[in-house]
This record gives sequence, C-alpha cells and structure tokens, in this order.
Amino acid sequence: MAHMELNWPYPLRSRFDPANDWSHIDYSMTSPLLADGSNFPCKGYQTDNFRATAFYSAGSTYEMSLTGTATHNGGSCQISLSYDNGATFKVIKSMLGGCPLTSKYDFVIPSEAPNGRALLAWTWFNLTGNREMYMNCANVEVINNAGDAAKFSARPNIFVANVNNGCATVEWQQTVFANPGDQVIYGNGVTSSNPAYPVC
Repeated sequence: MAHMELNWPYPLRSRFDPANDWSHIDYSMTSPLLADGSNFPCKGYQTDNFRATAFYSAGSTYEMSLTGTATHNGGSCQISLSYDNGATFKVIKSMLGGCPLTSKYDFVIPSEAPNGRALLAWTWFNLTGNREMYMNCANVEVINNAGDAAKFSARPNIFVANVNNGCATVEWQQTVFANPGDQVIYGNGVTSSNPAYPVC
C-alpha cells in the first residue's frame, strides 16, 4: 500500500466505510492531490451527497487514524474543519515534523465550532519524495449549542502548497506552518522556535 490515507473517521469514498459499495470507492485514496490543483480540495469529493461518518461534540477530544506504509520520513500535517463545503478550511490541529510517523492523533473540536454539518480534513506535506499535498476529507457533524461562527472563522486557514497555487515545499526541508493554530505538536527535530517555511 503506497503512501498514507485517513481511515477514521471514514473519508469520502473510502474503502474502509462499510456503507460504500465498490462503485463508490476510490481505491487510490493514498494518492496525492493532482499537481495542477484541479482536484483540490478533497480530491473533488466534497460535492458528494452528505452523509456524516462521525459525530463530534464541541469541546471534546477525539481520535483520527491513518494507515499505509510509505511515510516518506514524515513531514507536517494539519487537521481542519470546513463549514462551506471546502471553500475554506480552518485549522484545529497542526503536527509539525514527524507526521505521519504516528498512525493515531487526537484532537479537540474547538468549543466555538459551529453546530452543523462540516468537512473534516487531514492534509500532509511529505518530507521526502516528490513535492506533493495529500488530502482526505470526511463528512462529520458537530454538535454545539453555543457555537461562535465569528470566533471560529478567525482561526488560521490550512496551509496549501504543491497544487499549482504559487507555493511549493522543498524536499528534506521541514514544512513549518506560519499559523499552526492553538493545538500543536512537534516532532522530528521541529520546535516552536523554527521559523515558518516555506513562506508563501
């Protein structure tokens, strides 16, 4: 199995989702986004009919898991949420360096996250190999009686590179997000003192 993919929560068109039949499965979920950017975000699957595969209560901690073998010596990842069908993604956790050398990551759904349907995305910029952006998205539902859309929208946008957007990562150079958000873990030699790289 090449590269890595999100296997929980079940992403759109995942072979791990028992509700998907063979005609609605992407068997190349481990493939990166196209370099021309034409299937950013979510490999274009955000237009599928909405069916939540996970339900999250704001303020609570949950776990995501990844599977695969080609970790490309790690890299940097983010977990984000979109409430506008992928037009914008707001960061809820950043893993700077060493991702996805660990297959499970916990994250907190922000207390201000609005109630309702959302896309949860996992994005990854690999340390070695071709310059690529990996992205899997899952339909989820957030439960919150006290959401604050304005506060949530002030969160940083996800980092985007290697998809024909004028920004590119560099092999063997750790990707350090300029705005990693308030949930951050560091690995593989990256610390909070590392400068943002690349600056796009």
